[in-house]
This record gives sequence, C-alpha cells and structure tokens, in this order.
Amino acid sequence: MREITFGEAIVEALYEEMKRDERVFLMGEDVGPFGMIYIANPKLWKEFGDERVKDTPISENAIIGYALGAAVTGMRPVADIMFSDLLMQAMDQIVNQTAKIRYMFGGNIKVPLTIRTSIGGLRRAAAQHSQNLEAFFVHVPGLKVVIPSSPYCAKGLLKTAIRDDNPVMFFEHQQLMRIKGPVPEEEYTIPLGKANVVREGKDVTVVATSLMVTRAMNAAQELEKKGIQAEVIDPQTLKPLDKKTIFDSVQKTGRLLIVHQACKTGGFGAEIAAMVAEEGFEFLIGPIRRLGALDVPVPFSPKLEDYVVPNEQKIVKEILEMVGA
Repeated sequence: MREITFGEAIVEALYEEMKRDERVFLMGEDVGPFGMIYIANPKLWKEFGDERVKDTPISENAIIGYALGAAVTGMRPVADIMFSDLLMQAMDQIVNQTAKIRYMFGGNIKVPLTIRTSIGGLRRAAAQHSQNLEAFFVHVPGLKVVIPSSPYCAKGLLKTAIRDDNPVMFFEHQQLMRIKGPVPEEEYTIPLGKANVVREGKDVTVVATSLMVTRAMNAAQELEKKGIQAEVIDPQTLKPLDKKTIFDSVQKTGRLLIVHQACKTGGFGAEIAAMVAEEGFEFLIGPIRRLGALDVPVPFSPKLEDYVVPNEQKIVKEILEMVGA
C-alpha cells in the first residue's frame, strides 16, 4: 500500500469531498494559494478556485460566524483555524451558537460544519500557540470532537466529519503533518465513536491520543524487551467516545494509563479515569494513572518545552511502576 503524509491525507480527504459534494468548501487564513499553513499544498485552490477555497481576514470570530451561517443555509463548510489557541477568539460563535442551534430549533436545522485546527506545539512557538485544548470542547454538548493520530485515520475521519450533519471539532497535531503512513487509494471512511486498538497486550492498557499514540507505541516496544506487553488504544474521537473498547481492554489487563499532551489537570484523561472508576472498578488490580503535560504555560525554550510534555521515557517509567517492575 502507498504511504503518504498526514498533511497529504488531509488534502486528499478535502479534495474528494469537494469533488463529491459541491456544497463543501474550505475557508480560513492562508488556505488558498499558500495551501494551508502546515501543509503548504495549493492543490485545492488550483482545482476549485477562490469560490470554494476562501482566504479570509485574520478574524477567527468572523470565520466561524460566516461558516455557521453557510452551514445552516445548506452548505457544508470546513473552517480552518491555524492554532487551537485562536479558537478562544471565537468561543461565543462555537459554544453558544454552533453547538446550540440544532437543539434550540428542535432539530429542524442541520449544522454540517467542520472546524479544523492544529494542536501540539513542540515547534518552539511559545505559550500562546502551543496548547492542546481539545478537552474544552468535549465539555460542550452539541459538538463532536475528533483527534486523529495517523494519516490513515486523518483521512477517513475527516471525510466522515464533513458528511456529518452536526458540528465537528477536528484537531490535527502539528508534529504529525509530515509523518508518513499507509493510506488506501480507494474510497473509505472511519465512523466517529470507534476506537482503534493500535497494539494488543495483556499487562497494561494505555489510552493515548494524537502524537502520544506514536510515543506510546515506541514505549511499548521498549517495554516488550523487558517482557511487559502494553495494549495501546487510540480513541480517535473523544466525543462520541468508544467506551466498550476501553472497558474490554481494562478488563483484560487490569491496569490503565492515560496519556495526552494537554495539561494533566482537567485534561480528557480525567474523564476516562472517572468513567472506568465508576463503571469498571471491579476490573482494576491497581490505581488508574494519568500522564499529561505539566500544569504550566508551554515554554518557548526547547529544553523546557520538551521537559513539560510526556515522552517515551516518562511512559515507560509510569508503566514499570504500575506493574511493579
């Protein structure tokens, strides 16, 4: 099977959906001739032109407001917000309008709006452009939240998001954009709310998201040398969440570690931990553990930024302590 980058998979998904449905269009800052900030591929603009690949002013509030208006009047917009940090400029449009309109109109209005944005930092972009804010939006009823970890799931999940009649927040890690992986050339989609068991194991369940899936896999390979088998699960979508796959794994291993790049306090790992503690406590043979970034603004200093974010060594250390090795 061919291998393409995460960024190329995103472009392919957009291209195929724009070809399939003329109501789909892309809008945001530098999405036109520049071809999106982290991808730099003008293929979409060359094919569809300014009418369907719209460069916008630097106003996140306006971008989401425009996209929402288009969505409720029959279009299927994909709004591009460069950094998830900048979603804060459009919180009223997202939280009080986009997430609520379908409910407030009794389901008579559809809101087929996909909001793509980047997370992750590790680019030395400092505290205002390096955050992982996905948990903010999981807390909001009416929004779906997707967080892919590979080119394959990025393409399949984005196509599904665009076809959904509800608003979807789609978080893409900046450090994954140039990572290559196998992606079929034929048509496929991935359903929202279905987790992926990336690696099977019997000793500990590791639920990881986005870039942390790669780091958890690397840690699992290191642990294999010590005779410890870690099962790695990628939820793929945080809302809806595939509880069954997580419960099935914890029932098998008896141990659970959740790894995400967002700050530990209030991160999505807390929701998974509470869920398992409430509904699957009898499966556990040890305390649930969470591994997230330190509760500090993301530093500009390369050494400090690397220090605050979970890595393979930290994951290995946590698991060794959990299994008593």
